[in-house]
Amino acid sequence: MDLSLGTIIGQAGTFLVFILVTMKFVWPPLTRAMEERRQKIAEGLAQSDEAEKALEKAEAEAEQIIRQARARSSEIIDQAGKRGNEIVEQAKQDAIAERDRQVAAAEAEIKLATNQAREALREKLAELTVTGASRVLEQELDAGRHKVMLDKLAEEL
Repeated sequence: MDLSLGTIIGQAGTFLVFILVTMKFVWPPLTRAMEERRQKIAEGLAQSDEAEKALEKAEAEAEQIIRQARARSSEIIDQAGKRGNEIVEQAKQDAIAERDRQVAAAEAEIKLATNQAREALREKLAELTVTGASRVLEQELDAGRHKVMLDKLAEEL
């Protein structure tokens, strides 16, 4: 292998032509492809960041909605409890009013029955008094007979 100046210059010229052709026709498409790939990666990373932020925002909104739903459900449960207590209290008041009405009706009925019984007793007493007086007047006023007659009258009463 002989190295001569002509061979070295020929090889250097060929290498220079190879470099110029590569820089003119091969290098621009490679750099363009690398730049496009870099841009796609950058866009992918940006979209990933945006998606991560959107996910965080959606999680925060979901948490807020859950908190609101829990608060609302607690509110509804409290209202239902209060309404239940109101219904029970109203039922108690209605029952007390009904009891008072029934007691008043029973008292009125008792007063009426008492008055009727008194009237019946008065009538019976008057009748017995008249009967007793007529018997006393029919018989002589003997102490023994008088006592027997009073005992009979007491038994009839």
